[in-house]
Amino acid sequence: MAEEMTAKNFIEREIDKDLAEGVYDHVHTRFPPEPNGYLHIGHAKAILTNYGLAQKYNGKFNLRFDDTNPMKEKTEFVQSIIADVKWLGADFEDRLYFASDYFDEMYEKAILLIKKGKAYVSDLSAEEITATRGDFVTPGKEDPGRNRTIEENLDLFQRMKNGEFEDGSKVLRARIDMAAGNINMRDPVVYRIARLTHHNTGDKWCIYPLYDFAHPIEDAIEGITHSCCTLEFEAHRPLYNWFVTECEYENPPRQIEFAKMYLTNVVTGKRYIKKLVEDGIVDGWDDPRLVTIAALRRRGYTPDSIKKFVELAGLSKADSSCDLDMLEYCIRDDLKLKAPRLMAVLHPVKLILDNYPEGQTEEVEIPLNLEVPEMGTRKVTFGRELYIEQEDFMEVPAHKYFRMFPGNEVRLMGAYYAKCTGCEKDADGNVTVIHAEYDPTQKSGQETRKVKGTIHWVSADDCLDATVRLYENLVDEEKGKLNADGTLNLNPNSRTILEHCKLESSLKDAKPFDSFQFVRNGFFNVDCRDSEDGRPVFNRIVGLKSSFKPQA
Repeated sequence: MAEEMTAKNFIEREIDKDLAEGVYDHVHTRFPPEPNGYLHIGHAKAILTNYGLAQKYNGKFNLRFDDTNPMKEKTEFVQSIIADVKWLGADFEDRLYFASDYFDEMYEKAILLIKKGKAYVSDLSAEEITATRGDFVTPGKEDPGRNRTIEENLDLFQRMKNGEFEDGSKVLRARIDMAAGNINMRDPVVYRIARLTHHNTGDKWCIYPLYDFAHPIEDAIEGITHSCCTLEFEAHRPLYNWFVTECEYENPPRQIEFAKMYLTNVVTGKRYIKKLVEDGIVDGWDDPRLVTIAALRRRGYTPDSIKKFVELAGLSKADSSCDLDMLEYCIRDDLKLKAPRLMAVLHPVKLILDNYPEGQTEEVEIPLNLEVPEMGTRKVTFGRELYIEQEDFMEVPAHKYFRMFPGNEVRLMGAYYAKCTGCEKDADGNVTVIHAEYDPTQKSGQETRKVKGTIHWVSADDCLDATVRLYENLVDEEKGKLNADGTLNLNPNSRTILEHCKLESSLKDAKPFDSFQFVRNGFFNVDCRDSEDGRPVFNRIVGLKSSFKPQA
């Protein structure tokens, strides 16, 4: 029998080749976020990809913060990222690191480059460096400081470190090739002066390394074998390799790029999310309308659903977009066999069964999930006065409307048949009460005839009065994500707050992050921020209908 072959992605094929050729004898990956905001769904792909590779090859996985820019970094972001990575199940054990842990070694490597004639101190401003770098057809112009002596550069760099110069007055540049076809190789900046208090090192340093210099050194120090990153760093790979080579690291890491995760009709850019938070348009980085990992967790998405989404999206070298429907499919698929199915009336109107004995109630037993019999049943109070959805009654029915209207009989889910006899209205013509008569001979499980319509309900005497929040896309998908001026085209109906919804009374004991399917209304989750004991607030995770069909 032929050996079964397991399909591998292009990164796994490259790792297999490196292991077979003895380039490395193990696999060690990392996830290196900058602590300048909350992680989003695209970062989940990077986390799960790097962690998954380490797992598959029985290797190691590091979580390392690229905290080289204290201007934008906060301890809040560090803590949120740690929580997100743990929640996704990426186990970094005791391998939590910070780029700032290596500032001393980075400084020594910069000294090494100067001594080798591979770095020099420049007096040009950032604007002047950009202006003299050239373009794809024009070579750059040499920096006046490029031909300083090694001794002069060592002295100036030491004085930069000692704080003798103003911010922005000098930088350290790598001495590579101002005519290189890859503009990233045209003497990139290695260190800049910035008098900023760092969240980890305090005021120890007034010079900070730039990302392109710091990142390969961090990988090399930690013994990373495969530095997997997104496609925008492909053009930086020659520079990555130059730094680890010139800094004389043995058995240096290898950079491999993969395509980013793009998701339609959502906001993922940190700059946009930050503005939404600062302008009060959303109520924080974990607002359920966002797709930060914290927001997805708060809304009710599960780690398993996000893992499935990443798997379906796949790993490639070409940029592409995934539809939001695919993410929603994944959470539906995950919860449909896990979540109890309960009754909740979001737009209630009272239904009175006129022939049911006044003051009497009974308990009816209803399965928690018809698709999972082993989940068991629950008991629900049934009585003379109930709440049903407003849309489940029409005084003048539309074509093929099988729910409640005068003269029509429906099944009250898990209970009895009931025939509508009429309704009451207020002065404006709004229906306030529906009247019906129940048939005591037609109880659930004992029916002797059939009806076409089934509606859900809750007892007016035994229900939870709750707040429920419904969400739509934060940006208006009909008109596009951005306006002509570059601002976000926001959907004014992205959140609808419903007060005084009527839910099964057992839901008063629901805890934050508990998930349920509300019959005919979708999947819901108990909000972790705004809920109180006995007064849960519910967020709709996703509706029940899906337009996404997974490929066989």
